[in-house]
Amino acid sequence: MIKEHTLSPKPGLPVLIIRLPALLAGGVACMIFAANSNDDFVGGALVISGLVLFVISFFTSIGFTAVSPNESRVVQLFGKYVGTIHKQGLWWVNPFTSRIKVSVRVRNFDSDKLKVNDKEGNPVEIGAVVVWRVIETAEAIFEVDDYEDYVQVQSEAALRNLATQYPYDAHDGESVALRSHASTIAEQLKVEVQDRLEKAGVEVLEARISHLAYAQEIASAMLQRQQADAIIAARSKIVDGAVGMVEMALIKL
Repeated sequence: MIKEHTLSPKPGLPVLIIRLPALLAGGVACMIFAANSNDDFVGGALVISGLVLFVISFFTSIGFTAVSPNESRVVQLFGKYVGTIHKQGLWWVNPFTSRIKVSVRVRNFDSDKLKVNDKEGNPVEIGAVVVWRVIETAEAIFEVDDYEDYVQVQSEAALRNLATQYPYDAHDGESVALRSHASTIAEQLKVEVQDRLEKAGVEVLEARISHLAYAQEIASAMLQRQQADAIIAARSKIVDGAVGMVEMALIKL
């Protein structure tokens, strides 16, 4: 894998203020002297010198690159990775290099509502929010084709896989479920998404379920089941209370 290393470019301000104006002034001076020269050979040499200085100044201006806060530039020279510029400011690099802008800001990915089957085979709708950022620019650019699309696809794949491992609701009161154990599910989702995005140089800061519901075709049946469970639980508490009262009465008698 290609690992990131920091590139230390030349400061761009001295080049912009001193070197570039000097080259342009030299080119203009050569053209003026060539126009006033009576010697054809000297005049031709001055014209060529002026053109060379103009070409050099043009390529010099191409070498400027500005880096904003929380941004970076991945620098390549003829297809070879040279390094990454992280420090903000105006810099000057080899004009023959290509500079790819990579944002290292924190970003959110809000997945679509996915329809999957939970551990018990019930169709559910589930969505997630993933908070992420790029920490290895070289891996993000060179190890995957499109790191933003890679984050989306792999996050949704991890969410689908996670939803099939747990039931929607815990009926025995002890097992981990999607609805009742939000923090546990969020931590597991973060770990799984991070494992998938490791090769893309991406760090997952947070992952949590943003939408969770039964699919429309079974929503009414599941609502009736939940209501029945609530009624049974209430009746069980009433019976436990009655038994407790009887036990207390017997003890006192």
